[in-house]
Amino acid sequence: MQNFRDFDAGPDPFGQMWHIRFNWLQTAISIRHSDSVDVKFLLESGPESLQKTVSLPLPELLAVAREGGFAMSDAWCSRLAMLHLKHLISSGEDMEKDLVTVSAKDMTAHSAAVREWEAGEVRRIRGAA
Repeated sequence: MQNFRDFDAGPDPFGQMWHIRFNWLQTAISIRHSDSVDVKFLLESGPESLQKTVSLPLPELLAVAREGGFAMSDAWCSRLAMLHLKHLISSGEDMEKDLVTVSAKDMTAHSAAVREWEAGEVRRIRGAA
């Protein structure tokens, strides 16, 4: 399984690679009165450093979890946010924003990628046994 706590992403449209560290995950109702789960990351590329918060709106998040048969856990939410952040970096999309909200369509696509990783891990472990 990919590590959402410490990973590299890129290159961005300018050829930069970014090192990313997970900072925190919390319900946004407590920090900004939003019905969402926020995942904050610290990004570094050479001397440049940024902070990005990826917001997963709760109604859409619950629907994606239910439709995909996922248990809504901190790790699952963090992996969705990690995948979205990787997409933002490679595309350059929304890089000027500190807070980025993930659409239901993107959450669905990211959850499919998480399912693929999980299936690959199961195959790897079973093959090693």
